Amino acid sequence: MKKALIVAPNWIGDALMAQPLFALLKARQPRLQLDVLAPKWVAPVLARMPEITQVFPTELAHGKLQLGARMMFAQQLKGEQYDAAYILPNSLKSALIPWLAGIPLRIGYRGEARWGLLNVRHANPPRKSRPPMVSHYAALGLKPGARLPETLTDPVLKASPQQVGDTATRFGIDHHTRVISFCPGAEYGSAKRWPAEHFAELAQMLRRAYPYTQIIALGSSKDSAIAEEIVNRAPFVRNLCGQTSLDDAIDLLARSEAAVCNDSGLMHVTAALGRPQVAVFGSSDPRHTPPLSPAASIMWLQLECSPCFARECPLGHLNCLKQIGPEMIFVELRKLLQRS
Repeated sequence: MKKALIVAPNWIGDALMAQPLFALLKARQPRLQLDVLAPKWVAPVLARMPEITQVFPTELAHGKLQLGARMMFAQQLKGEQYDAAYILPNSLKSALIPWLAGIPLRIGYRGEARWGLLNVRHANPPRKSRPPMVSHYAALGLKPGARLPETLTDPVLKASPQQVGDTATRFGIDHHTRVISFCPGAEYGSAKRWPAEHFAELAQMLRRAYPYTQIIALGSSKDSAIAEEIVNRAPFVRNLCGQTSLDDAIDLLARSEAAVCNDSGLMHVTAALGRPQVAVFGSSDPRHTPPLSPAASIMWLQLECSPCFARECPLGHLNCLKQIGPEMIFVELRKLLQRS
């Protein structure tokens, strides 16, 4: 096999948890060229992975068939002469482009009646007994049912010191300033978002302990309102949510001495950059989607009602997050800062 196409997941975190699959494929076939078809909002992360040669960004709408657009992409990819395609999402539409492009081997999990579209099909375990996402994706690199290696590589993103420095300068961050990043958003829902008032109180604690530290809030424009709640209680925090591209956010996280993140795409980015972080979990399960880095500290109360995987707290109290006090995060963060 000389060339393979990856059809990437639709979420930043999932794309990063798929990277050990890419590393496994390259370890088994070092000369294999790996290209990726990815949503444009995920593409910058994939472009920074050392295993990936080329990224094809798409603007296909989530949940829509858009057959004409998929046929156009397939026509474009026919000339690339791929030997195989690894289709990571489980939807029928995600398998259409490799099939329409005539890629001989089309590998993925069973799902949504994809019998004709895939010709190497892995059994899709029930959600309740599914292994961690890293193992789930990495299994596609082996024959169906084969045993995975005991250890898989952690995700790694490239961030050049020059580019990181240039980005920091562009956002007015002095070269000598200590930076701590808050990532207060979570696309999935409020049950994964640590309360804004807790972030603000943590910011006040950090300000007292480390008075010359610049605290920045990173995220998409959807996270800006949450970040503003933090700024209202801690005016020295800079709200950069919605003001950065994903590439900018990656550089600023690489520039940060530490971060506090919800279970989100930026949590996985921080881990892949090897930056110290406290990762806060509420309704989700760190055993399934942990930040894959020895520099990450996980804060999860594991209450009787969690993980519920709900978007909003079904019991209305959000205790899984509210009971994680700012002082608990501060203690963990101080340990990480002392270590770094």
